[in-house]
Amino acid sequence: MGFRAGRGIADITGETAECGLLGYGKADQQSAGLHTRQRARAFAFEEGWARLLLVVCELPLMSDAVVREVLRRLPEGYGAANVMLTATHTHCGPGGYFHHRLYNSNTGGFRAATFGAITDGITEAALAAIADLEPARLRLAQGELKNASVNRSRRAFDRNPAADRAHFPDAVDPATTLLTVERGGRLHAAVNWFATHNTSMTNRNRLVSADNKGYAALHWERTVAGVDHLAATAPELVAAFAQTNAGDMSPNLGLAPGLGPTGDQFENTRVIGLRQYEAAAALIGAGQPAVGERASEGEQASVGERASVGERASEGERASEGRRASEGEQGSKGDRAPGGSPDPGDEWASGAREISGGLDFRATHLHLSAVEVRPEFTGDQRPHRTSPPVGGAAAFAGARVDGPGFKGFRPGANPLWDAVSRRLVYPFAPALRDAQYPKALALPAGPVNRVVPVIPESAPVQLLRIGPLFLIGIPAEVTIVAGLRLRRTVAAIVGAALSDVLVAGYSNGYLHYVTTPEEYDAQEYEGGSTLFGRWELPALCQTVAGLATAMRDGTPVDPGSPEPAVPVRARRPRTAADAPHPGRRFGDVLDFSLIGRRATVAFVAAHPSNDLRRGGSYLFVERLCGDGSWARTADDGDWSTVFRWARSGGATSVATVTWNIPEGAEPGTYRISYHGDSPPKGPFTGVSEPFEVR
Repeated sequence: MGFRAGRGIADITGETAECGLLGYGKADQQSAGLHTRQRARAFAFEEGWARLLLVVCELPLMSDAVVREVLRRLPEGYGAANVMLTATHTHCGPGGYFHHRLYNSNTGGFRAATFGAITDGITEAALAAIADLEPARLRLAQGELKNASVNRSRRAFDRNPAADRAHFPDAVDPATTLLTVERGGRLHAAVNWFATHNTSMTNRNRLVSADNKGYAALHWERTVAGVDHLAATAPELVAAFAQTNAGDMSPNLGLAPGLGPTGDQFENTRVIGLRQYEAAAALIGAGQPAVGERASEGEQASVGERASVGERASEGERASEGRRASEGEQGSKGDRAPGGSPDPGDEWASGAREISGGLDFRATHLHLSAVEVRPEFTGDQRPHRTSPPVGGAAAFAGARVDGPGFKGFRPGANPLWDAVSRRLVYPFAPALRDAQYPKALALPAGPVNRVVPVIPESAPVQLLRIGPLFLIGIPAEVTIVAGLRLRRTVAAIVGAALSDVLVAGYSNGYLHYVTTPEEYDAQEYEGGSTLFGRWELPALCQTVAGLATAMRDGTPVDPGSPEPAVPVRARRPRTAADAPHPGRRFGDVLDFSLIGRRATVAFVAAHPSNDLRRGGSYLFVERLCGDGSWARTADDGDWSTVFRWARSGGATSVATVTWNIPEGAEPGTYRISYHGDSPPKGPFTGVSEPFEVR
């Protein structure tokens, strides 16, 4: 009995204008355009009666409301136990898709349009993967990538025991793991897991972006494999870059927002993404450079893809300015990185091991506010109990390396909040003290939840097995040492190699951070965001031990009680009607320029949320063919294009399209078109004057 596998992909991009971007929690970080679209990539597996579905979503966080809605739409046989919906954790995706208010704090409430785009897209990708199930060979490979992450919370990490720190001598988790799906000697799908925050784009950026992991997937599919994401047919390759225990891992190698390996956030997104792609492609054994090897300062991994780093983008928004887009970004099938990552249409010889051994799954819902943790899991040989969620003062400071939080808060000591907690709260609440001390208590989310649902308290915890690979689904951001302890717990019970056990963070929901008790005591940002206290990790280790034991013994588990559905607080609808500029029509060209290898066109626009164009594009770059027709060469999902939208008056607005002309663009005559919609008049198109590319 062998594996059957299928893959699917769909657009999940929400509102690209005047919608708060989720991740950094900044009220002024409202969407104002699009750099790269967000996509859901689904992978279905089947062996005999057993079925699994993994969906990697280019979202900031995974919402329990999204999970509930998607599961409701899936066919019989797919449910909370064998379906994993996991987020890549971009911080530049439209928010408003939660039913808990904390996560909609900068969106004016629940955003039905964004929620619909996400749930429709995930469901579409999942159903496509299920329909695509065919006999397949699965391969698994592991390697290391050492120049795409840095520990952003070293003071907390150093509190861990020497044995744990010795496992990560550079204070980073360099493991990169690749699962591939092969049919008839052809590569059809790939999933990579690597721990680094998806925060190369800073909290100054206002363009929707899938960030570095999105770039890695886009590069492999579009540039290397020539996938056309707007084609009606299924793509030849679906490649996802998923998260693991990235809680304290940052891509900002210079230990400051937007810094490292360069000083430009867009270039950093490309470089860190490219490094993840290269590490994954190297695991296939197709002649890629050694992982972490530098090619001309480490940035020139793809022909023509090195972008000259020029001026930093004004306010962090001038994507691709001062640099050139990838030579292959238009997706011609012949474009490959040096050494040749396999084209999905080629026969290929993998350096990975073929896997067998079946599929299995266990899952439960854990009420994290009141878990009795047994002595064997607490570390001090005494029983302890978690508490209702409380946000610490350090949580409001933000992760300084990736993006500062709110003024008046800082990592570590917060004298005012510390004094209030230690003198006025902890002495009168011994159970709270045992669970939460030394946290400076700032947001008592547990009591607030009784009045207004601000955060969930039920944790979906999951264990999936694909042959020798075990995925621990945790709805939180797990630090590398916390992840190590979860992985060791499972590996010891099921008898797996530690390298074959991964934490799949950001999965099936979101409950903030998981730190070790030692890291918790430092009360850095991650510890302050470990909401259920210092015994949260031991409670999760105890839970995954139960799942692993049940999987080993072939016994069922109690599914627990999922987070109850909560009422939705919808935002007030947009009331301002669209209007063209005086004397103009929608789609009219206001300005055009061609400077060097950058073409820019400004159009009379309507609000992008009138039609999210999910599965489509707000723009096309087209080339004139010999027969007089126009052929599309780029759209708003390409790295070389940028779509910006801004109001120019109460009801008037401007859409600005930028095309950073790739070095490998075929010479000829081109034009740029913009596609909008203005109810009740309906859709419209604006087209630039033709221009020459030489």
